[in-house]
Amino acid sequence: MKTKTFALLALPAIALLAACTSSKPTGPVAADTSKAALPTMERIALAANSCWFKSKDKDFRGYSLAPELNSFTGRPRILVVPARNPTSRPLLVVQAQGNPAHVETFGPMMQESHGGRIAADINRWASGQSGCQ
Repeated sequence: MKTKTFALLALPAIALLAACTSSKPTGPVAADTSKAALPTMERIALAANSCWFKSKDKDFRGYSLAPELNSFTGRPRILVVPARNPTSRPLLVVQAQGNPAHVETFGPMMQESHGGRIAADINRWASGQSGCQ
């Protein structure tokens, strides 16, 4: 009797948890382009600033963009950091190297529900397309 009661009580809780889970988080993303690293990252930085931050996108509220395009290591990058603590550890890193550029995207934000969208945006911008989705 106790087992049946427990099963009847647990079933709605399990269904509720299953309904709340989002799709599988996206991990690090890599893409290759036909242009050099710096022009590729300049294009990505401009698009990210326009589409994620200036548009006041809800997924990026509370964050700010920290571009580091003048890199002496040959890896220009952009960082997404907490707006209230811009010197803290970045939550998203997008960097490129080489000619043609190899773009990498990684960080804790890629594990969140909007990680797939970030990956799609970065891949689209790295391929030369512009605009927001």
